[in-house]
Amino acid sequence: MTLKKLFVLVFLFGSANIGFSMNWFDSQNDPTKNNTINGINKTKIQQFIFGKNKNKTGIIIDSSIQYDSKTGYGFDFNTAQNVQIKANNFSAIKPTYFSIKLPEGNYSIKVTMGSSEQESNITIKAESRRILLAELRIPKGKEISKTFNVNVRNPKIDTNSSITLKERELSDLNWDDKLSLEFLGIVAIHKIEIIPISKITTLFLAGDSTVTDQDLEPWASWGQCITQYFDTAIVVANYAVSGASLSSFKSSGRLKKIETLIQPGDYLIIEFGHNDEKIKGEENGPWRSYSDLLTEFIQMAKSKGAIPILVTPTQRRFFNENGTLKATHGEFPDAMRAVATRNNVSLIDITKITTDLYEAWGDPLSRKAFVQYPANTFPGQTNILEDNTHFNSFGANEVARCVITGIQKLPIPLKQHILPSVTTYNPKQPNMFSNWTLPMSSRFEAVKPDGN
Repeated sequence: MTLKKLFVLVFLFGSANIGFSMNWFDSQNDPTKNNTINGINKTKIQQFIFGKNKNKTGIIIDSSIQYDSKTGYGFDFNTAQNVQIKANNFSAIKPTYFSIKLPEGNYSIKVTMGSSEQESNITIKAESRRILLAELRIPKGKEISKTFNVNVRNPKIDTNSSITLKERELSDLNWDDKLSLEFLGIVAIHKIEIIPISKITTLFLAGDSTVTDQDLEPWASWGQCITQYFDTAIVVANYAVSGASLSSFKSSGRLKKIETLIQPGDYLIIEFGHNDEKIKGEENGPWRSYSDLLTEFIQMAKSKGAIPILVTPTQRRFFNENGTLKATHGEFPDAMRAVATRNNVSLIDITKITTDLYEAWGDPLSRKAFVQYPANTFPGQTNILEDNTHFNSFGANEVARCVITGIQKLPIPLKQHILPSVTTYNPKQPNMFSNWTLPMSSRFEAVKPDGN
């Protein structure tokens, strides 16, 4: 048994499920009407109503039922015990999962929240800890609805091929057969509505461990934080994977999967370098295979009418004695910059931006953005964690803000879909960990992600 499997057994409390029973509800009496608006099919709404009041249309959840593969919904990963069913909602103060079995696709998720008894403070994550909503405070007696887009996927590419998943990915929530929503904080949920989206602009992410949706705490990456900053005209589909280089991303079938899905007007963000640097051989340097593969990824996106965006690799946290950051990526950032110029594509220089970010914090404070914790900080973690590459949620969110600010500066329509409330971020004046209060998920592992 691998170390990851051991920790997942201890902290996941879940199991694989097969079979499915889906309950769709017509939103209109006349099914002949065209109810597809902006790609959302209004005739196929799945509604889950929480509470004792049964005078409503939908699936009534009046007890803390555990997830069941036969019904295809329920409170998951042994968190049903955290739930109290009230008259018109369910409440919880510990991290709680509600899962719904769904086929691959994009979905509009509308969550109605609030309590008549107390103030709520609600964080919502989807699948492998993608942040949808961060610490929304709702006054006592007020009800608020928020809508998010979530990409649900499986490894299948076509009838003859599938993405080759790593063993560590097999238990990831991103790759199972259901949508899992995690509710954290002081939670009061009235209703969850799920509507399939047939057409929407998709932001695909291709990258390594600094980009991927890290499934378990305390590890995190910017790709799973960026989801909270776009409006409902965008959905993020993150295919990045820990340990990936451009060549392994391609050989595992991930690029092919994106190619089968990407549409005109979609976007493909490409960030690699950390693992490409380790591939030996004259043909595998920054100006040979790395540049050639970047060009191939770009040309694939362009051939599909999509818009590629290059992102140079995030810096590692290694300081010189004078307080400046060591450059550990060699000529790879320069090679990517040259590819961007040569192919006339947008580039976000995260190597430079994260250099400014870490130096603004300085050596001691920058540690708070990475997975650096004393032994026994988390259940089952007997050894010290000291990682200078992989972020915790605070650091991942700071880098996500840097990426968002980079998008805001590009001459592309994507920036129009960043929420108006998201201000420009200055990496030379970063936020501090002491002000970070986002609740942690309840699922942990002590083994670092692949890659460095």
